[in-house]
Amino acid sequence: MVQARPKPQVMRLTEAAAARLRALAARSGKPQSALRIGVKKGGCAGMEYTMDWTEEPGRFDEVVEDKGARVLIDSKAVMFLLGTEMDYQVDKLRSGFVFNNPNQTSACGCGESVQLAPAASESVEV
Repeated sequence: MVQARPKPQVMRLTEAAAARLRALAARSGKPQSALRIGVKKGGCAGMEYTMDWTEEPGRFDEVVEDKGARVLIDSKAVMFLLGTEMDYQVDKLRSGFVFNNPNQTSACGCGESVQLAPAASESVEV
């Protein structure tokens, strides 16, 4: 019998991102809530990340649990987010989540939108 290959984790979280997500969920008073991440067309570079709090995953959402935090990935965004690391950064002028995405081919100057290509498919050995 052939065993199925384990499914790769779509996204990883840094400790800073996981800590911020845990803190936001605790402050909301709804510990089952999760951040739902997706992408949409828009901005000067062509695509934008979306983030919304939800208590229920969508029917085809990918559930990512990492470092005690939980995020949901919109099924339409999976191919654009494979291999992405989500970080949380604080500097003098702003704080926020940052996506280190290997599928990003360019970004606009203001940093609000990106150009993404679908993740390259892996070669399958038979």
